[in-house]
Amino acid sequence: MRITNILHFTENHRFCVYRDFALSGLDYRMFSAIYQPMIGGFAISVYHTLYQQVSGDRTGFSELEQQRRLFMALELEQGERGRRLLAEQTSRLEAIGLLQTNRKYSPAADDYMYEYVLSQPLTPQEFFKNQHLVMLLHDKVGKYAVLSLREQFYSPEPEEMQDPGLHSEDLSMPFYELFRLNANVIDYELEQALQETAPARETERTIDITSKAFHYSEIIQRFPRGTSRNRPFVENLRHNPEQMFEINKIARKYNLSLRETCRLLDEDGMFSEDGELESDMMQYKANLYFRQDKDREQERERLFHKIAGIAKTDPSDALEEKPVEMQYYLEVPAMFISQCNQHQYNLIMRNEPYTKVLERFFPRGSVPKPVSDIFEKIDVNYRMPDEVINVMIHHLHVYKESSWTKNYIDSVASNMMAKGVGSYEQAVAYIRDQTMKRTNAFAKADGKLTPVPGKGRGSARTQKPKIAIITDIPTQRPVSEEKLAEIRKLAREIDGKGT
Repeated sequence: MRITNILHFTENHRFCVYRDFALSGLDYRMFSAIYQPMIGGFAISVYHTLYQQVSGDRTGFSELEQQRRLFMALELEQGERGRRLLAEQTSRLEAIGLLQTNRKYSPAADDYMYEYVLSQPLTPQEFFKNQHLVMLLHDKVGKYAVLSLREQFYSPEPEEMQDPGLHSEDLSMPFYELFRLNANVIDYELEQALQETAPARETERTIDITSKAFHYSEIIQRFPRGTSRNRPFVENLRHNPEQMFEINKIARKYNLSLRETCRLLDEDGMFSEDGELESDMMQYKANLYFRQDKDREQERERLFHKIAGIAKTDPSDALEEKPVEMQYYLEVPAMFISQCNQHQYNLIMRNEPYTKVLERFFPRGSVPKPVSDIFEKIDVNYRMPDEVINVMIHHLHVYKESSWTKNYIDSVASNMMAKGVGSYEQAVAYIRDQTMKRTNAFAKADGKLTPVPGKGRGSARTQKPKIAIITDIPTQRPVSEEKLAEIRKLAREIDGKGT
């Protein structure tokens, strides 16, 4: 129990206990033989005192009482010394997983209340699988005592049942072979009543799971203590529900785990000097996390896809050949005219995997790695059918204005997905529609654009404006020799060359 101010944990504060189990004889033996040597008898007494606050034949919550009742039952001194002792013993129970303490603030009463949530002791099988608990018990009682305790809690199987030659058969009766429920009649009133009368804590847990909201207690438990300069700012979040709401909003938007959220809050620049959360910075960093995780997930999917493709070599997995209607025939490119006719070409485009088709369009099947990677992404991550990808490859090869760059191919695939293209016929119709739009656009621009000689269609330039040439210059009388000599003399005088 982390109590920073001992005045917030006194015998005058109210408390309640919650448990959803009842102790068995095995649980009591686990307490005496396993848990008590680890945390001491006084901590076990605190557990049993809390357990008895709820009636033995019930589960759920106890009544709200002042903690003075606990102090008196445990014979604790009512004061600072007793408070610290009780906090220390509950901390021992919390550390080994037997107790969870929640503090709730009541604005109406301007005071705190405490909720003690008890957990059932582990079974012997579960306990001895928990490494850090076994190591703690080893430190307390020694190695041989641990081995002895493990044998005491386990009854071995009879030797005759251990014979490997025995054949086992499950004779258990399934539920629906014995019982028949009337599924045609649904009692909505019963379902509503069961939902309304469900324990409040079960309802609260359901809401927490569906909303995936992180509570302050979950964040602060996983946040670094002495090494983080943001620790004081994170501790102030318990009094700032607006910032907690903003944190959960960003975490939900970018699908952050609790560990990633705590890591973000620990980074520099997440809080201002006044302790205010920098939402824009957190959203920026969260987006980076999201994109990195998405890229890694896509890489894993492509890797698994490759492995599955290598492993799948059974010829019985071949699919039935799909025909192509003549109205959706694609023209055979020049490089394939000598190899197949139009019908065969369209059957290939409709039925072959995109990887085989892609190799046909490159010399000796040497597909550049950037092209191979982008089509692999379209296949695995975009879930685009092979026949649609094949039509896209045909389009990229036939129409020279198309580009084999990653950005262009990705933009075409994204546009086809947005248009809902999911079959061979839809892909052909889409390509024809895009081609018609481009043809019309070039036709409209013929009067405005003039290609530059030696350049491709995409390198058109606008014509230079024609400059009017003046041809009707009026004729003037010729200059006389005397006047010309006078002009030359004046020019020599200006240049300083006169005689």
